[in-house]
Amino acid sequence: MEFSFFTFDVFRDYVLKGLYFSLTLTAVSTLGGVVFGTLLALMRLSGKKVLAVPATIYVNGMRSIPLLMVLLWFFLLVPLLIGRPIGAELSAVITFVAFEAAYFSEIVRAGIQSIARGQVFAGFALGMTYGQNMKLIVLPQAFRNMLPVLLTQTIILFQDTSLVYIITAHDMLHGFVTVGANLSHPREAYILAAVLYFIICFALSWLVKRLQAKIAIIR
Repeated sequence: MEFSFFTFDVFRDYVLKGLYFSLTLTAVSTLGGVVFGTLLALMRLSGKKVLAVPATIYVNGMRSIPLLMVLLWFFLLVPLLIGRPIGAELSAVITFVAFEAAYFSEIVRAGIQSIARGQVFAGFALGMTYGQNMKLIVLPQAFRNMLPVLLTQTIILFQDTSLVYIITAHDMLHGFVTVGANLSHPREAYILAAVLYFIICFALSWLVKRLQAKIAIIR
């Protein structure tokens, strides 16, 4: 095997754009997934069937279907329903937000349930509404407790972005595959892609462990 073909110019021309999309997709999906997931978690914990049942069906349904199938559904079926194509990149963003929200929802729900009930009752005793209690007392503590888990899920999300290659979105893996096809080094390109994924994910995992240790000290 020979890797001298992979110069900085090759990285800039083929891989950098895909890396930028992969990181952007990860950031947008994490933000959207946390917001939507928090809403789903609050619906499930509301105690009202009209809110809890749809949220439970959504979360359990999404968690029971492979991400690749959901990705293909959005990419192939949504254009048929709306009568026009929406593009691979936009399909990827919608799919990841919708799919990851189900996983972030369970993380948020567990984080909320980890807060002592006494604090919730104290908030009600002070005259707070359910929304004020969640906003001012429960959610700030819950997010601090579950931050390492949220970041770990984000790392997994970044790894999963490689699946958008199947719908021809220009992610990091697509960039490496294009390098391999154009420069006749397909095996080396896949190896380099795996190395870069490993470096990024290993570095992020190390940062999460450091953060987890700091949170443990604060507690």
